Parts: sequence; C-alpha cells; structure tokens
Amino acid sequence: MSADRAVTIALAAAVCAAAPATAARVAAETAERSAAETAPAERPAEADANGFVRIFNGKDLTGWDAKPGWWRVEDGAITAETTKERPCRKCNYLIWTGGEPGEFELRATFKLVGGNSGIQFRSERRPDWDTYGYQADMDAANQWTGCVYAHGRGKVGGIGEKTVIDESGKKTVTSIGDKADLLKTFKKGGWNAYRILAVGRKIQTFINGKKVADLLYNEQRYKDNPEGIIGLQVHPGPPMKVQFKDILLKQR
Repeated sequence: MSADRAVTIALAAAVCAAAPATAARVAAETAERSAAETAPAERPAEADANGFVRIFNGKDLTGWDAKPGWWRVEDGAITAETTKERPCRKCNYLIWTGGEPGEFELRATFKLVGGNSGIQFRSERRPDWDTYGYQADMDAANQWTGCVYAHGRGKVGGIGEKTVIDESGKKTVTSIGDKADLLKTFKKGGWNAYRILAVGRKIQTFINGKKVADLLYNEQRYKDNPEGIIGLQVHPGPPMKVQFKDILLKQR
C-alpha cells in the first residue's frame, strides 16, 4: 500500500469516527433552538376580571424568545440597551411565543431613554430575530410615538390622524386631534402607557389614555393577513435603553 493511500484511509476513518459526535452536537443545537422558539408563554389559568392575560411575568423571559445577549429583566421590566461600546447594528425583536393574535387589545407600560423602539404586531417572523409587519412606534425625540408603522410602507398612521387606505392603496387622512397637544402626553424619559387596539382591519393606538392614531386599511393584499406575532424592538442608532412592563393582552 502506498503512503498516500494509507493517509487517505486514515483520514476517512477519522472522519467516520467523528461523524456521530458531530451529528449529535448539531442535533442537540437544533433541538435547543427549536425548544426556545416554541416554548409556551407562561399564562395564568384565568384572565383578569376585564379579560386581560399578563404575558410577562415580571421576573424572567419565560414565554419570550430573545436574541442572546440583547434582552434581560431589570427591576421587574423587560430591558434592552445599547451603548457606544456595544451598538446595535441591526434590528432585533424579543418575540412572544404564546401565539399570533389577530383581533386583540394590548396594553404595556414603557420607558424609552434615547433612540427608537416599538411594539411589533400582526407580523411575520423572519430569521435572526427579525420581523415584518405592523409596529406601534416610539422614539425618545417624540416625533413618532403613537404612529403606526409598516415594514415596506413606512408610516401608515400618523399622530393625530385618522387614515383610511382604500383597496388601491390610496390614503385619505383626516384629523382626530392636535398633534402638538397629543405630543405633550408623552413623558420623556419616564414611564408611559401604550394601548394598541386591533379589530378587523382597524388599528388604533393610545398613549397615556389619549388616542394618537386611527388606521383602517382595506388594501386587497393585506386583507388575508390579520394575524401575526408580537415583538418588542431594539433599534440601531444612538445609545438607547428601552423597558417594558405590565404587558397585558386580551384576545377577541
């Protein structure tokens, strides 16, 4: 047997010997990821007197799927933070694993210091903890807080606006309140209450009890996709810290 032939046989034997261990490791990693993505949300047996279910337990991220290293619980609140030393290069979302609500009311208390964030809903999940769909927006500069944003289309529901989008995509916008007055309801750097109401093709957002945006979308291409995941966003840009607590969901 030639030396080259002997080396080839030895290498083949080594590869065959390592294959089971490699396969076992890959299978374990796949199972771990699958379990994380499908972990059931921690939900109480019964909703409260008003029909709301608490989908964040205030202690840990049970029932949520987080990109490693980006989300934690701090002082009873879901928290994401970026710094100059550790910036966010690409959006990622903390995704609730308890379902894909279509018609619902979502309430959450949030605090945003710097930057931009949002609450994703009626969205599809994409790789690397990304999403695509609707978002109840928020920003520390308070120019977007309460807007309804949609991937691929941008702002579809503005502050102080009732927006109706017909089947062709044409928008008709009327006023539901003075933008300057509505912006005053937002407490910069403090805790604020977000309420999202989605019924049929109608979406409404409220900040601290004030209706901010009212959207009715009738575009044919969106009529058949009223359901989707819920997610919380960490956004690229300047240093920021966002926190969420008291997250309540009532499905219709």
